Amino acid sequence: MKTAREADLEEESLQENGVIKTTQDQHSSISPPASTVSGVPDDEPFSTYFEEKVPIPEDVTQMFSFRKLWAFTGPGFLMSIAYLDPGNIESDLQSGAKAGFKLLWVLLGATIIGLLLQRLAARLGVVTGMHLAEVCNRQYPTVPRIILWLMVELAIIGSDMQEVIGCAIAFNLLSVGRIPLWGGVLITIIDTFVFLFLDKYGLRKLEAFFGFLITIMAVSFGYEYVMVRPDQGELLKGMFLPYCEGCGPAQMEQAVGIVGAVIMPHNIYLHSALVKSRSIDRGNKKEVKEANKYYFIESTIALFISFLINVFVVAVFAEAFYEKTNIEVNAMCNASGSPHTDLFPLDNSRLQVDIYKGGVVLGCFFGPVALYIWAIGILAAGQSSTMTGTYSGQFVMEGFLNLRWSRFARVLLTRSIAIFPTLLVAIFQDVQHLTGMNDFLNVLQSMQLPFALIPILTFTSLTSIMNDFANGLRGIV
Repeated sequence: MKTAREADLEEESLQENGVIKTTQDQHSSISPPASTVSGVPDDEPFSTYFEEKVPIPEDVTQMFSFRKLWAFTGPGFLMSIAYLDPGNIESDLQSGAKAGFKLLWVLLGATIIGLLLQRLAARLGVVTGMHLAEVCNRQYPTVPRIILWLMVELAIIGSDMQEVIGCAIAFNLLSVGRIPLWGGVLITIIDTFVFLFLDKYGLRKLEAFFGFLITIMAVSFGYEYVMVRPDQGELLKGMFLPYCEGCGPAQMEQAVGIVGAVIMPHNIYLHSALVKSRSIDRGNKKEVKEANKYYFIESTIALFISFLINVFVVAVFAEAFYEKTNIEVNAMCNASGSPHTDLFPLDNSRLQVDIYKGGVVLGCFFGPVALYIWAIGILAAGQSSTMTGTYSGQFVMEGFLNLRWSRFARVLLTRSIAIFPTLLVAIFQDVQHLTGMNDFLNVLQSMQLPFALIPILTFTSLTSIMNDFANGLRGIV
């Protein structure tokens, strides 16, 4: 028989080696890393960026509880914002303008794949109590860990630039050109700092604010959808029939761009961290299984809403502007008195649109109200996604490097990395060059995907990390 002192010493030894053993079923053989930063006590408990933990109501009598679903609702909607950033919106409108409804099935497939990957990310966070960057810090040697961190940071910077570009263009459109692009970039810096401190007033209030921004996007792009009234038969055909009759290199390139825009590598890191904001007993297998179930339901609802918003944008441009020529748009803009007629040359080449031109052509065909509502939707998309992008940068930095910087220092660094190159382009180039960067940045996102896919698929398949919740038949729930 072991004495109580011997048992305590053995438990301390196991904890020091990153192993937690309990008398209950064991679900994770790794524990949150202890701080190694100078000046921080070794016994300081590890905490996430969101120090507040949302309590989960007790309800043992029901198989499904709306109260519990509401308690778990939040992380999935914050994650889904990455599916609605300006890069996605631009990919959607170009898909509709270049291929009509023919690539909707690619959007649907990419969203489903994204849901499965987000489920793995949430499950990793729930089961281990750590987000993906922290697990990488634990499992990988120094050199590959640093390389992986740099690649993920590059993906975050690329995504962040798209979001800042979207905000700057939205401010430019809403002010009828009075706010220059560089001015919009500066405004985005300031308001991002302001909004990021909303979680000081409570995590649920912050999540409600993000929900409000998603609602603005749904209403804005839904308004455009109702106004244009797309052909529902063609829409359903394009969504569920995998075909692309008459498609060429431009359409195929756009299909690849859709996948790169929808499945964003840093979003997997973000989601695995956001789920830590709920109070879950990881030593209780039933609670862990229940958390996985409700997070999956919430993520499904959130991504379904984001998918509908993306479909709105694709359908609007597929119905109204597919196979339109520059001279047709020029004539319509001239007739409507638009000051942007010179954006469309007098030739019969196919219309090329981006976020900026998209708003202009909507204004030419459907009146200035359509332009302003489009700009409001883009602003909501850019502002919400730039905030979640900043959170991603902070989680990744803290997890990979085990840094414990102040909130202000982390926000300043992650914002500056993306803001400075975007500001330079905004100052020295025009809106055409600014929006043209989005195609390159979408390609960059697709190139960075393996640096998120390989770690999440590897770790969630290891029984040494996930135990009963590892990928496979046993870990399906």
